[in-house]
Amino acid sequence: MSRRVSLPGAEELFRTTSATLSAVPAPSEEREAEIKSATGSAPVRSEKPAPVRTTARRRVSRSASAPSGRERHEEKITVYLSPEELFDLEQARLSLRGDMGLAVDRGRIVREAVAVIVADLEAKGESSILARRLRGQ
Repeated sequence: MSRRVSLPGAEELFRTTSATLSAVPAPSEEREAEIKSATGSAPVRSEKPAPVRTTARRRVSRSASAPSGRERHEEKITVYLSPEELFDLEQARLSLRGDMGLAVDRGRIVREAVAVIVADLEAKGESSILARRLRGQ
């Protein structure tokens, strides 16, 4: 008996699995009709796709401002922390786990914190804790 592992060939690994390979979906007929009715003319299509996906800015309502929790996220940002900030974040995670029995990861803590701070900003505006801290008060 051979000890060699049988691996798939390049054709199998790189075969196409769908008709479209674009990360940006093609505009639907409904969307084109909506654009046409809003602007009064047919949408102009360029030959090159937009380099960045554009999404409309949405207003967050109180009910929609809850963080997403544990699910797959499509968007990503990179945040650089000092060693002290990272230590504090890890201590908060361990405290939540040890003292309160909440097993959450650092990403969940950050998403919760963002939801709280955005809700405070929307509710209080200029007097929110975020605005005050960014002004240095």
